[in-house]
Amino acid sequence: MTTQNLLVELFVEELPPKVLNKLGAAFAGVLAEQLKAQGLAAADAVVTAFASPRRLAAHVTGVLAQGADKAVQQKLMPVAVGLDAAGNATPALLKKLQALGADVSDPAAAVAALKRAPDGKAEALFYDSIVKGASLQAGLQKALEEALAKLPIPKVMQYQLETDCELPGWSSVNFVRPAHSLIALHGSTVVPVKALGLTAGNSTQGHRFEAKVSPVVLPHADQYDEVLKRDGSVIASFAERRAEIVRQLQAAAAKVGGGCQPIEDEALLDEVTALVERPNVLTCQFETEFLGVPQECLILTMKANQKYFPLIDASSKLTNRFLVVSNITPDDASLVIGGNERVVRPRLADAKFFFDQDRKKTLESRVDGLSKVVYHNKLGTQGERMARVCAIAKAIGQQVGGDALAAQAEQAARLAKTDLLTDMVGEFPELQGIMGGYYARHDGLSGEVAEAIEDHYKPRFAGDELPRNHAGLVVALADKLETLVGMFGIGNVPTGDKDPFALRRHALGVIRMLIEKDVALGLPELLALSAPVFGDKISGGAEALIDFIYDRLSGSLREQGFSAQEVDAVMALRPSRLGQVNQCLSAVRAFAALPESPALATANKRIGNILKKAGEVDAHVNPALLQEDAEKGLYAVMQKLLPESEAQFKAGDYTASLQTLAVLRAPVDAFFDDVMVNAEEMDLRLNRQGLLKSLHVAMNRVADLSRLAA
Repeated sequence: MTTQNLLVELFVEELPPKVLNKLGAAFAGVLAEQLKAQGLAAADAVVTAFASPRRLAAHVTGVLAQGADKAVQQKLMPVAVGLDAAGNATPALLKKLQALGADVSDPAAAVAALKRAPDGKAEALFYDSIVKGASLQAGLQKALEEALAKLPIPKVMQYQLETDCELPGWSSVNFVRPAHSLIALHGSTVVPVKALGLTAGNSTQGHRFEAKVSPVVLPHADQYDEVLKRDGSVIASFAERRAEIVRQLQAAAAKVGGGCQPIEDEALLDEVTALVERPNVLTCQFETEFLGVPQECLILTMKANQKYFPLIDASSKLTNRFLVVSNITPDDASLVIGGNERVVRPRLADAKFFFDQDRKKTLESRVDGLSKVVYHNKLGTQGERMARVCAIAKAIGQQVGGDALAAQAEQAARLAKTDLLTDMVGEFPELQGIMGGYYARHDGLSGEVAEAIEDHYKPRFAGDELPRNHAGLVVALADKLETLVGMFGIGNVPTGDKDPFALRRHALGVIRMLIEKDVALGLPELLALSAPVFGDKISGGAEALIDFIYDRLSGSLREQGFSAQEVDAVMALRPSRLGQVNQCLSAVRAFAALPESPALATANKRIGNILKKAGEVDAHVNPALLQEDAEKGLYAVMQKLLPESEAQFKAGDYTASLQTLAVLRAPVDAFFDDVMVNAEEMDLRLNRQGLLKSLHVAMNRVADLSRLAA
């Protein structure tokens, strides 16, 4: 059968920019998937998605005008139901065959054409037929309806369309934005499908202001992007438009000179790509007096409010130049440039005003105001929360750094939330912490305290930096632990994909800090320091929280490339010092690579089962009660190796500690071959169990090696 490429385009009013790329991919993906499912497109058909502010389109290669006929076998009914005792068709069978379109004028011939086959315990009748392949019009209609129904639309709107029937009237249409035209081209042939009150044709609209012709007529499915670019002044491909914006941004920055670069922001780049049909990057500037405002404020207001790209110099400092991605390309761009400069000036002036006003009050003077801000109806105000974070930070600081660190951490914790009451953070909540650091320096506080205030939210997301100094690390730990302990203590536990208080992120932040900074405190110890500061505001939750954190840690380690067996072996012991986890994992991986590993892991599992059944066992051995050569031999090797392995473990050389124990394979195998552990004599049984208990303790200091058994 001959094939042609297919092009489908839906032309609409401006689509939501933050989801445009997702909408384009979903539209093309579902459309192609449905065509393939109906046999109209091959499994390896190439699908190209297009998405611009006012259109969603898909190009699919190798689409058939008519799907191939398919042989279908359908189960009818059990033989006992379909045939009588004489083997003739029952009325029920004839009715079923008639419903399927079979010829029943000769019942005997109809029965002879059926197949019998076992179906469970009974035998059933099966009917073979040929199903005609779907036509492109019918198949595309179904595919288009499915693609529109499955679009990940954030919010649907309703609009009215005038009906095209004889009686005048209006019909309601529900879609993300009003749709104005539909294209469906199979090669150069229009496929007359319908959607959203529209009938497909071969024309669309180009750029709202700069299209060379209107409408833009497409002669062939394969000329879509070419004709739209030439006649409609539109770059239909999201990826191509994005790449063009990046190219123009880099060229404009290079023209400014001084090593300038546009700020890197993938989300902003995607959003701007979704706002323009044919990008034109222009260079603008603002007054240098605004550079006295913290650059984070200026960058945020330009990006968030205006969708501009600020320019950063070679030393990562903000310049007074910024780039605008315009949707028009006038001969004289001065009016566009001047308009954007006028628009941004009041925004920057607001930021300067907020910064100047905020510095008239110290952070210390804002502390009392935290008691007027509700944090949670069960956990009190921000003032109460601040007091709890202070207490936790002081306790952690005392443990890891003594009085000096405790005092520094307590001071930073006391002031860390006060910038929530400033005008700047009120306008730009994303700057909380950052502005606190600026205001702390303005108040004359030490650099360590200012950095701790600025960093106490870190890490904010996966891959984010950790706090820069010890005080910041302590306050960040205290802040996240207070949230975790408090929320679990009142029963606000994450469920499914719902985590309104970002507790998973907080847990991963605690894990990263404990591991990467190798904090000399155990996780249970940290939680024990945190819980008492809540008094009677919380009840329970400690066990659930520690399970939650270890579960997050296990998932994180697997994502880093450690195997499930390795992670399970280490996490089975619930290591207290998380900073040692990676060393334990490396030791387990090295041990698992040894030829002795499988046998010892299996033996460890067997020992564990024996001891579990035995109940409480004392790890004590009386040499005088050792009778068999195999148990004497194992004991002798243990006397030599176990002290050596324990010394290596205490020195932190976990790999050597486990590898030392690998020599035990032969004596352990001999022990299980020749010795009856559960001897009838009680003293012999207890002594042998004590021998195994001593071995079990030594083998499982680093990890539960039984988890490595197949």
